[in-house]
Amino acid sequence: MSRVTGGEILKRCLLAEGVRYVFGVPGDQLYPVLDAIKKDERIDFITTHHEASAAHMADAWARLTGEIGVCMATVGPGAANIVGGVYPAYAEGIPLLIITAQNQTWRIYPDHGSMQALDQIGLFKSVTKWNAVVSHWTRIPEMVQQAFRAAISGKPGPVHLDFPSDVLHKREEESEVKILPPERYRPVRPPAGNLELIEKAAEILAEAERPLIRAGGGVLRAKAFSEILELAEYLEAPITTSVGGKGSVPEDHHLYLLSGSLGTGGLAAQGDADVILLIGCMLGDLDMWGKPPAWGEEQKFIQIDICPQMIGLNREVEIGIVGDAKETLRLLIEKLRKYSPKRSFGVEEYRELDRIWAENYRQMSESDDVPIHPLRLIKEVRDFFPRDAITVVDGGNTAVWCHYLNRIYEPGTYLSCVSGNSGHLGAGIPYALAAKLAFPDRQVYCITGDGAFSLNIQELETAYRLNLPVIFIVANDRAWGMIRAGQTLYYGKRYIGVDFEDVRYDLVAKAMNCYGERVVEPSEIKPALERAVNSGLPAVIDVEIDREAIPPDFEILAAIWLDGCEPPEKEEVKVSV
Repeated sequence: MSRVTGGEILKRCLLAEGVRYVFGVPGDQLYPVLDAIKKDERIDFITTHHEASAAHMADAWARLTGEIGVCMATVGPGAANIVGGVYPAYAEGIPLLIITAQNQTWRIYPDHGSMQALDQIGLFKSVTKWNAVVSHWTRIPEMVQQAFRAAISGKPGPVHLDFPSDVLHKREEESEVKILPPERYRPVRPPAGNLELIEKAAEILAEAERPLIRAGGGVLRAKAFSEILELAEYLEAPITTSVGGKGSVPEDHHLYLLSGSLGTGGLAAQGDADVILLIGCMLGDLDMWGKPPAWGEEQKFIQIDICPQMIGLNREVEIGIVGDAKETLRLLIEKLRKYSPKRSFGVEEYRELDRIWAENYRQMSESDDVPIHPLRLIKEVRDFFPRDAITVVDGGNTAVWCHYLNRIYEPGTYLSCVSGNSGHLGAGIPYALAAKLAFPDRQVYCITGDGAFSLNIQELETAYRLNLPVIFIVANDRAWGMIRAGQTLYYGKRYIGVDFEDVRYDLVAKAMNCYGERVVEPSEIKPALERAVNSGLPAVIDVEIDREAIPPDFEILAAIWLDGCEPPEKEEVKVSV
């Protein structure tokens, strides 16, 4: 037997879990684990320019692959920096393992007056499901196992291990530790729901006259894509998705209805349904809390969720089933096969509402105006990329404009920084890089506002270094556009803290060895995209958009977010959409 470092043992534990990439920023306390990774071709370390970007990349990797994302930061400032990237994963139930280095065991908890000292256990408690200090070399496998078990048990989420540097550097006989494969210490198949409750749910759905399926982020996490479509087609029931569930079903499927905006078929169908099957969705503020008028007064809700605390959170339920969406839907479909559903909902009348709603935006999407209308940009971009391209959306108003026209046609091909429970800006670049790393044969494009884009613009170098030819389309309005819109509508255009100078993001891209091009004419959008793809490089298309255009649903969103606040006295100003 040989003596190995704690860093080597940690690497072996990660390999046992099937980890392929560790994202992070190096530090001298991390030398042993970094060196162990370097000497092994089965795992790679991806360095970023900021620790938050590393966490965002791990987050996107987990969302798209179903594997636990792993990120790493050094003691003090490194650990503090990575928290910003961990928070969205925590808010949206994404399983991550965050590894932080810590000062030596003899001078921590409490601190001994050390440089870069930080209570990292306390810091991460509010953004992780579980965290712990690895206090001894022999406990590394045990603690990694506890971390992975916690990350995937119940509602998934981030977990954190704090490694004192002397534990990573320490050498002992490798025979002193035992590293187990996942199936030897934790469940490797998620739990299904209670069979008796599933039987009752099947009876109610079979008897329903107007059943509707509402898919949330839990469908994405469980990858229950085929099951939800099979169920909907058997019932001939329409499907809507929460904002966080977008991408769980193809948006051109004949049972899919748009939701989330006034006048859409999904919103009307939700109000008319007599039974709602709610899957992996908590009915938060963007779901209007499950209350009228977005939902009906007298409706039966059947809720499936992996997390018991989500059942009946904002709307009382007829049946609450705790279980994984994919496993539970399989059983529900099996039970339903004994029944012949009474009738179909008749979704065509609701799809007609969707068509009328979309027609309201046709003129804007075909506008030849300069500056370019945001909807013209969104339409050109979506029309250009193939069905199976992975879409990443970042930014405030940009995300709202994308909601209108950027349709998602293949399940699991959508990542949004602002569509879940965190609303976190700036993850677009690292999300897109992780998507390309996970699916190198697919085209990946990111539509982002300029404010969001600039938060992690340094990662364009990461894109070039890793040879990840993602196309970034920057909707450049030279502002924090969503906040500027609020100051336009409610404060008489008294702008404060929202305007930027004109930045040539295309030239910044070129300075980092990427392709860059600025677009000011609508007719140049498609040719610019073609040149970007043909360059074979990461590319930035910097598009000057109309900064005065405000999404039609902006005031609805503002009313949701400011619910309960005394509204400002709205001052009449001329605005455009």
